Amino acid sequence: MAYGHKAFKVIGIALAAVTVVATGAILVYRDDNLHTEERLIAKAYNAGFSEKRAEVDGATINYAEGPNNGPALLLIHGQGMEWEDYARALPELAKRYHVFAIDCFGHGESAHDPALYSCAVNGNKLIAFARQVIDGNYVISGHSSGGVLAAYMASNDREHVSACMLEDPPLFRITPEEAQEGAGTFAWHDGYIIAHSFLHQNEVSAYPAWYASHSYLFGLFGGLQKMLAQQTATFCAEHPHEHVTNAWVPRAWTRGMYFMDDWDPRFGDSFYDGSWMAGIDQEGMLKQIECPVIFLKAKTNYGKDEVLYAATTDEDAKRVQQTIPRCETIEIESGHDIHSEHPDAFVNAINRVAGQ
Repeated sequence: MAYGHKAFKVIGIALAAVTVVATGAILVYRDDNLHTEERLIAKAYNAGFSEKRAEVDGATINYAEGPNNGPALLLIHGQGMEWEDYARALPELAKRYHVFAIDCFGHGESAHDPALYSCAVNGNKLIAFARQVIDGNYVISGHSSGGVLAAYMASNDREHVSACMLEDPPLFRITPEEAQEGAGTFAWHDGYIIAHSFLHQNEVSAYPAWYASHSYLFGLFGGLQKMLAQQTATFCAEHPHEHVTNAWVPRAWTRGMYFMDDWDPRFGDSFYDGSWMAGIDQEGMLKQIECPVIFLKAKTNYGKDEVLYAATTDEDAKRVQQTIPRCETIEIESGHDIHSEHPDAFVNAINRVAGQ
């Protein structure tokens, strides 16, 4: 009997310990999903960044500026993001550069005006921003659609752009015709179509809620999409104009929605209707870049439905490499957001192209 009592006691202690560990793991998981982004952003501010605004030819450009520790570096985020998307890499970059990370038009606190939603208009305004705020030579790095803007600026401000990094831009896969070729790109299915459909309905006012219920990505999770859509709709109703988080869904799944409350779907629609690339000859633009360029490419992947899970195909990447006069391609095993998933590789690539 004594042995049995001791055994039950040991089992009870073990179960209690397992419960404590499991509860702790759940709390850590929940906390990570809710607060990781804000902690990363806080680290950027602690590294000396401050948020500012500039009026450039009548348009507001919101940006973060870091301490003056080296050559100027202009960072241009991808679609649906904000300057804070670079938060994981900013403290390290601030050690060697004078960083300027901007909000593109239609994003964050920069101007939300469809008249600004084209590569040429946005790019020219950013060139004017660089001359007004940076006032000298600068290195430039752009991610995704921001990479297309970086290429435009390197091509059209050759006097001042000393080096350029193109982080997984959809070059030669960006117009509606290119994005729909074959089974289409992930960006077409999970971005442009959804933005366009949102603008042609009047039942849902919060874009993140519309996105969650129509997302191609979430559709891959089967029955979970309905749950995610309901949770997102509830969050948007209870926390209007706040960054979207979800305590119980892995952050990697929902991170793309985090800044959607500050994003103008009309920006996405300019990619759907092709007006974003109006008047742009991609090949001609790339041929005019004179500075050294690194094309930092995420490895090409396809879904089971043959949708392109990458910004470009391998053939597109070869074309980029062959078209830019002084280009080095670095391929990395990563998702699209290389600067967030592999910040060390991202920083090293910038140092390489900048000669730092």
